[in-house]
Amino acid sequence: MTTPPLARLAPVTLAEVIDRAALQCRVDRKYVITVDELPHLLDHLTPYARVLDIDGERTFRYESVYFDTPCLASYHCAAYRRRRRFKVRTRTYLDSAQCWLEVKISGARGRVTKHRLPYRAEDRSTVRSGRGFVNDVLDQEAILTDLAARLFDPVLVTTYRRATLLLTATASRVTIDTGLTWQDGDRALRLPGIAVVETKTSSAPSLVDRALWQRGTRPVRISKYATGLAALRLDLPDVPWRRTLRRHFRAAPSSALPELTVPNRSEQEASCA
Repeated sequence: MTTPPLARLAPVTLAEVIDRAALQCRVDRKYVITVDELPHLLDHLTPYARVLDIDGERTFRYESVYFDTPCLASYHCAAYRRRRRFKVRTRTYLDSAQCWLEVKISGARGRVTKHRLPYRAEDRSTVRSGRGFVNDVLDQEAILTDLAARLFDPVLVTTYRRATLLLTATASRVTIDTGLTWQDGDRALRLPGIAVVETKTSSAPSLVDRALWQRGTRPVRISKYATGLAALRLDLPDVPWRRTLRRHFRAAPSSALPELTVPNRSEQEASCA
């Protein structure tokens, strides 16, 4: 599906995005805006950005399965802001059935390093066949050094649609995710009214960061894994994402996949007063 604002952007191929802005080691900045704000942002970017286009499609369906230990070591590293944090997930591109096993390492000053292994889509709900890869990455990064603790089970599934932009002048990327759903067993949340905008740069802020700042939109702490799990499991510590949860996600989880409402700008300002 191609929305009109995306249709106005010049196309770019996947090979060129990978060649010019793979950015496996990068700085990520994340923003939550309403979907109604996207046309204005995309119109502003028309002269500067190109959009990933594959066979005429410009938004693509993603599914990520996040894995954690029985004591939720990955989640708690994020919740307590440990200096070095990790995530283990499979990411499946549903339109092409391509799948990767990924280990993301977050370090000092917001640096993120992503390690990837091609994976069988039918194995995406387990790390069993990729256990050696996961162990090698964690050994390399000196994380979770107790081998006996490295028992990973699926904890959370996320689905969404993503558009990817290439900012050619700075060789940086922007992803725009909509239709986000979090699911933990029979508990789930659907977030139809929001868009998660993520800039991925070598270090300096991008044109998109500056455009959002000028509109008064600042980066927020949001993790598709940790924030989603905190929204669904109210007993977990949620301090890093509490402001984001209260400001943007206002509904109790249930098995009925409720559609959450998003505060309008005046409500958002009142909630931060």
